[in-house]
Amino acid sequence: MRRTFAYLLKHRCIDSEILLQFAKEKLIYESLEKSKDGKHEYHNAIFVGYDENGIPKHAHKRGIYSEGKSYKGNIDSSNPCYSFNRKGTSDRLYVFEAPIDLLSFISLYKNTDWQRHSYVALCGLSEQSMLKHLDTNENLKTVVLCLDNDDAGQKAADKFKNLLVEREIAVTRLLPTLKDFNEDLQALVREPKQEIELKMA
Repeated sequence: MRRTFAYLLKHRCIDSEILLQFAKEKLIYESLEKSKDGKHEYHNAIFVGYDENGIPKHAHKRGIYSEGKSYKGNIDSSNPCYSFNRKGTSDRLYVFEAPIDLLSFISLYKNTDWQRHSYVALCGLSEQSMLKHLDTNENLKTVVLCLDNDDAGQKAADKFKNLLVEREIAVTRLLPTLKDFNEDLQALVREPKQEIELKMA
């Protein structure tokens, strides 16, 4: 986990306590893969999604290299209904596009009672995992959409809102000040005087 921790802590500014908590819960690990010719090794962060029985059903792979464009995508055979998630006990579900956005948001609010709530990273913009959480947890009554602050995020938020209203689920949206919550987190850590609005809904 050395490279994954270094990437998420130093490059992405994820809080160390939050990262350790997710690692202890076996939600994050590091993979080592060799190229087809066996001459190169590639390290990736793997974000695991479990089903309601605690069985891993989804894995999102993220390259952990700070230089250049790194790979990101879902591992073949992943079930999109069970993307990266953490279940809580409250009636609130927070929805993100990517695992790093989810971890960034919790890092920003680590001094709150964040463990009570449920979180899911869609690993894209499909609603399947969000709806599966609602289907398998009757306690969830409110969804907080924490999608990116861009056109794609807005279109997805509008679509999701309509789906949730049909299910009589309360829905609100939290917009990051910048493009996403990782950009907000990095701005706060690296430029503490920058104005980033924090509001957990």
